[in-house]
Amino acid sequence: MPGKAVATGQAPSVDVKVAGETTFTEHTPQGRLTAQRGLYAGPAPIVSKDLYAELEWGSAVRDRTGATVEPSSRLTGNTYFGRFPASYWQRWTTVSEVSVEAVVTGDGQLTVGASDVEGEPRVVAAELVSGAKQRLVTLTTKLDKFYDGGALWLDVETEGGQTLRIERVRWTVEAPEKIRPTAVTICTMNRADDCLKNLQALAADVSSLETLDAIYVADQGTDLVESRDGFEQVAKDLGQKLHYIKQPNLGGAGGFTRGLYEVAGHTATEHANVLFMDDDVLLEPDLVIRMTAFSNRQANPIIVGGQMLNLLHPNQLHVGAEYANLNALEPGKPVEHSLETADLLGIDEDTLKPNRQDRRLDAGYNGWWSCLIPYEVVKAIGYPMPFFFQWDDAEYSYRARAAGFPTVTLPGAGVWHADFHWKDWDEWHRYFNLRNSIITAALHSPFNLNLLSRVLVAQIIRYLLGMQYGLTATLLKAVEDFLEGPEILRDGGVAAMQEIRRIRDAYPETKRHKATDVPGIASNDIGIINAAPRPSMQRLVLVKRILDRALGRTRFSLGAIPNDEAHWWHIAQFDTAVVTDANQEGVRVRSYDKAKMLELARRSAKVINRLRKEGAAVQEQYKRAMPELTARENWTRLYGL
Repeated sequence: MPGKAVATGQAPSVDVKVAGETTFTEHTPQGRLTAQRGLYAGPAPIVSKDLYAELEWGSAVRDRTGATVEPSSRLTGNTYFGRFPASYWQRWTTVSEVSVEAVVTGDGQLTVGASDVEGEPRVVAAELVSGAKQRLVTLTTKLDKFYDGGALWLDVETEGGQTLRIERVRWTVEAPEKIRPTAVTICTMNRADDCLKNLQALAADVSSLETLDAIYVADQGTDLVESRDGFEQVAKDLGQKLHYIKQPNLGGAGGFTRGLYEVAGHTATEHANVLFMDDDVLLEPDLVIRMTAFSNRQANPIIVGGQMLNLLHPNQLHVGAEYANLNALEPGKPVEHSLETADLLGIDEDTLKPNRQDRRLDAGYNGWWSCLIPYEVVKAIGYPMPFFFQWDDAEYSYRARAAGFPTVTLPGAGVWHADFHWKDWDEWHRYFNLRNSIITAALHSPFNLNLLSRVLVAQIIRYLLGMQYGLTATLLKAVEDFLEGPEILRDGGVAAMQEIRRIRDAYPETKRHKATDVPGIASNDIGIINAAPRPSMQRLVLVKRILDRALGRTRFSLGAIPNDEAHWWHIAQFDTAVVTDANQEGVRVRSYDKAKMLELARRSAKVINRLRKEGAAVQEQYKRAMPELTARENWTRLYGL
């Protein structure tokens, strides 16, 4: 799509600060390849040590790099970060055996435990240690009985009078002939402190990250990372590995793509990895080792995804693996048998076993909080779509899958990211979620317009009954812009971001207020009115609520509604509802407005009718435009290079 540079009111400015030139070359390995480290404490005090190694009985002193197991004690590595994902290594790599090595001092027993698809444990290797002083112990086991599921882990046990110190634990595999170069890419915008912390975490562990050649930071904000006091030191620590780039705000898609763009432009080899990483995660640096080692021994190029743990609840796994129901616009669906919002230190209520992901899962896509993309994928399918924000990760994975590059979500490769359910749905970015989900469905699904229309109509009805007029307008703008065709993506989403914020500004319920300072309502007058249970006959209740709204009948004039009870069948009974925001930091005031409701309903009918009539033709436009949209030349233009 030919066109001029992004129209943002000023010419794009790109500033690249490079501490020397990074040389991307395949490395000759020195000895075996470290697949993951055995760690005994997390990267921050809020992280439970039990995610790394759990004391089954007795006592032990655990630190980041090792543990001292006291007499008559047992410490198990059958934990989230302690397990080696044997099933995934057997299925996706050419590795046939793995060794765990540790430096030990004292007396006791080391045991390699294993599980199967049902989580049943067994012992596959063991060694007694007596009078050891900084002795290297190596236990080796085959990767041959884990195809459907199962993991490996290291246990340490002592008897009365024995103490055993274990440190420098490494899970190693035979190295490939050459190690692929890897670049980490961090996209950031006005989260300078968060981004700096992750750079510092990488710098502190950089000596162990042997496969990491470069770190690209795409800074798209006005509060710049380089303005922080610690930046100069971290730049010195990372040396030639750090590439700090200032560029126009092109959203997450533009930030992450910059890493792919730079690696493709600077490397002489076509065998390189780019590891995407969010700026606001709490990073476990071992993730870099685990994902890059897995990719280095893959049988064929695949996308390797890391898992997300909930930052506000550090023991919770967001999801084991996910897929998107494209035609119904539903991302983040857990695949069958996947853990979902699971307490990794808790017990499964059905099996009464610890929450462990023993069964191997096939993912549809992986979020870009941590995701490794081999350059072979870029060469085959091009760059991400210029979506600005939302659904870029899903679209890219489904496009890659169609070209023969599946996505694998690797257990134990985890980062902590802000809990999704603490983010309110009624925000400006919902526009990009909706618009880009429809584009992705048009590109990679049957694009059944009858199904899609039903999905959208159901959302519109819920929003209107819930007095979310701004959210309804957001949805309609997303559909209208989809129908504009690929031209809407020409500037990378900058104009759309500005326009949707302008549109939403006209709707009072899109704004958040302090609960004690609600405009026009005395704080003491707002009492909680709880919702009834979900109706058993929802369609009948839906018709009744619509009729009541049309006739202006309400049950309550004013009330406060907790976020988890803000259902359409409840809110539709209010003149004014003060609803807690999902982030629990304030409230939104939703007030019934018949004129707005009817105007949006009429507009909705027209827009959905347009979608039914024009959708198939627009779908073909996007398919024809995709090669140009995802070409390097298009991103060169967007970056103003």
